[in-house]
Amino acid sequence: MQHDANGQLDVGVIGVGSMGQHHARVYDELPGTTLVGVTDADMDRAREIADEYGTQAFSQEELLSRVDAVSIVVPTRYHFDVLEEAIEAGAAPFVEKPVLGTLDQSEALTRLVDRTDLPVQVGHIERFNPAVTTLAQVIDDLDVVSIRAQRLGPPPERRIDDSAVMDLMIHDIDVVCSLLGESPREVHGAGVDGNRHASALLSFDGGTMATLIASRKTQRKVRTLEITAEDCFVVLDYIDQSIEIHRNSAPEYVKDEGGVRFTHESIVERPTVTNAEPLREELASFCQVVRDGGEPEVTVEDGLQALAVAQWIEESARGGSESSDYRPQPEVLTSDD
Repeated sequence: MQHDANGQLDVGVIGVGSMGQHHARVYDELPGTTLVGVTDADMDRAREIADEYGTQAFSQEELLSRVDAVSIVVPTRYHFDVLEEAIEAGAAPFVEKPVLGTLDQSEALTRLVDRTDLPVQVGHIERFNPAVTTLAQVIDDLDVVSIRAQRLGPPPERRIDDSAVMDLMIHDIDVVCSLLGESPREVHGAGVDGNRHASALLSFDGGTMATLIASRKTQRKVRTLEITAEDCFVVLDYIDQSIEIHRNSAPEYVKDEGGVRFTHESIVERPTVTNAEPLREELASFCQVVRDGGEPEVTVEDGLQALAVAQWIEESARGGSESSDYRPQPEVLTSDD
């Protein structure tokens, strides 16, 4: 891959809607990257974003011919085709989640990625939330019993084609599988209103269970992950980028004005979490891999794993699958070579 003599990485963005415009902003700010241009199905929108960040609007073909790396932030149904075009043009692709709309093209995608030396990263942004990266450093010391994740909020103002499972819950599927280092053994899903509100129960070979809830019908934004371990209870807040670890909870009866009341005393640890913008951390990590080599933090295999679980939950919640029949399908996640 050819880089500028001064070490700058030439980058671009395909799709500059509500999320893609932030990719353009971050690339414009990142040291060591040059935002060469953007493109969009709506070229007026592309020119507007290009003007905002002092770059140019190109056709997709021309943009791909000019960059070392590119963010693909288009509707999910176009992911495979744009990924293929980027790889054929020699541009390392970053593709937003979910990596594909369904698993139907997973084998074709795996073969495509296996044939290239380019790094391909999937945009599971919560992996780069500083609270999650801090938790990942301490979870090996915990004897985890269960995990509970909630990703709730009111109906969005913009149209989103994906259900709450594919748009919201898939974040927590990826985080949980990453933290535990394994795929679930069994998956049970339930949902209402076309899965605009859905829940799932995941069981793992290591003995851990995870309960996930995602909703676009809740009139309060909630983004939390709780871990019940043998000797502590951990609460992670994605929005506040904070972690609390509750330990040594001890019941006690206390005399109070002639009466007796029951209390619990516990020690609360608050590990230091350095606040940062997850998207900036994510794209900086991607650019470093493109520049220096190595494996992306979130691989296509990771993206397909999260998609496989999410798709099963989606179908189970709609009544289309027997959840007890779920089994991990490693053949979906590896090449046929």
